[in-house]
Amino acid sequence: MTQIELWDVLDENRQPTGRLHRRGETLPDGDYHLTVHVWTRRRDGKFLLTKRSANKTFPLMWETTAGSAVAGDDSLSAALREVREETGLILKPENGRLILTHKSRHTFADIWLFEQEFSLADVVLQDGETCDAKLATKEEILQMDKDETLVPFIYLQELMNTI
Repeated sequence: MTQIELWDVLDENRQPTGRLHRRGETLPDGDYHLTVHVWTRRRDGKFLLTKRSANKTFPLMWETTAGSAVAGDDSLSAALREVREETGLILKPENGRLILTHKSRHTFADIWLFEQEFSLADVVLQDGETCDAKLATKEEILQMDKDETLVPFIYLQELMNTI
């Protein structure tokens, strides 16, 4: 049985409306929800990327961990949960910092950077979500973006210039 996922509905100023929205249904104009993108970097400068499963949008493309905050989540708890669900990694809250926020048609996307040591051997892929993992440098990520093997992130250049 598929679990119903509910999101907190935010207004255009990112203020909670007190309403909930069911994932998969059309979000009305003027309503927003929170998403998180989590870039995890080791001391050697390499970032964790995962490959999207074939059944997902942008099939078999590389990405950073990302997902929607569920009802009751704040940005940090959503970031920690998404990474744990999609990779099995347990990130320490104190190792993360919010780098950017990007507003689009129906979302506020918080972009996080976590700097923490981990091994690819520690990564446990989530069936139906991810099918591979690798490490990449900033330069390799930018090249993957040019080669269109990375999910397009509208903020990528700004992020890489910031970090």
